[in-house]
Amino acid sequence: MEVEVKLDYLADKEYKTTNGTDNAVNIDMYDKADKKAQSPMELLLSAFVACAAVDLVLMIKKRRKTIVDLKGKASGKRREEHPRYYTDIHLHYDIYSPDLTDQEAERLVKLAVTDYCSVGGTVNGKANVTHSFSIIAP
Repeated sequence: MEVEVKLDYLADKEYKTTNGTDNAVNIDMYDKADKKAQSPMELLLSAFVACAAVDLVLMIKKRRKTIVDLKGKASGKRREEHPRYYTDIHLHYDIYSPDLTDQEAERLVKLAVTDYCSVGGTVNGKANVTHSFSIIAP
């Protein structure tokens, strides 16, 4: 399956990508004070944490467990020299559920991050990927 996005130049450090159904994402490489959008490397973390979240929620529901809410956070360490790719990525999820156990959550988060998420499959082997979670009873 081939996936394609198109890139539009907006300014020297500002771009827009558009997918085949005209969904757009603004991207910039401005310094923090002038930031309008996420950088490409921030988007990679966003894609990873969201991709694994989709799989995690589906697996929780498939096991007939209740999920009230889910919050996630992705962090990464990058090399100092170019190319400055991520050497370490950590994903953390706060899972709001009255009936999910720690054992179930550990298994499901690991599966989502390492086996099912396509973004994870792309970066695993290049970056050291770790995960954690907290279960919060609503």
